[in-house]
Amino acid sequence: MSETASISTGIAARYATAIFELAKEEKSLPAVEKDVDALEAALNESKDFRDLIHSPVYSREAQGKAVTAIAKKMGLTDNLTNLLGLMATKRRLFVLPQLVRALRGLISDEKGEVTADVTAARELTQAQQDKLASTLKSSVGKDVKINLAVDESLIGGLVVKVGSKMIDTSIRSKLANLQNSMKEVG
Repeated sequence: MSETASISTGIAARYATAIFELAKEEKSLPAVEKDVDALEAALNESKDFRDLIHSPVYSREAQGKAVTAIAKKMGLTDNLTNLLGLMATKRRLFVLPQLVRALRGLISDEKGEVTADVTAARELTQAQQDKLASTLKSSVGKDVKINLAVDESLIGGLVVKVGSKMIDTSIRSKLANLQNSMKEVG
């Protein structure tokens, strides 16, 4: 891990712990979990939002006003809205993706869940996701929340990451292994 990534993760972890503890104290963890989902969706779907949090062109004040207005429009909790404003004044909005990840991890731990990052060649139905979650639960021993992404280049199959474990059953991976085997023979 690079030094910059390590610093960003450390900063995000401190902010995430503060918001998590506050939400836990106020018994508002479900609201914060919805906020995390909304922020993650905004980061994934809006290039303008990503540009806002990373761009040095905007002043601290402009970033603070913009991110606070966005948070209010999204209906985020007051604590998270205030945190985003504070992060803007400290020029720390660039750690927002790491903050979302850290908060998601803290909330999952509190609920006794683990998140599985699943990449599939095509969209999975809810029944398929539920079956995968129950299969992973029997293996992991905790409730599993599926974080699904679609990557058509896999051709077929899944890539599942749970904690430090990774299972790659994609056809792309099998073809790559076959190609490597053929190179060794010839």
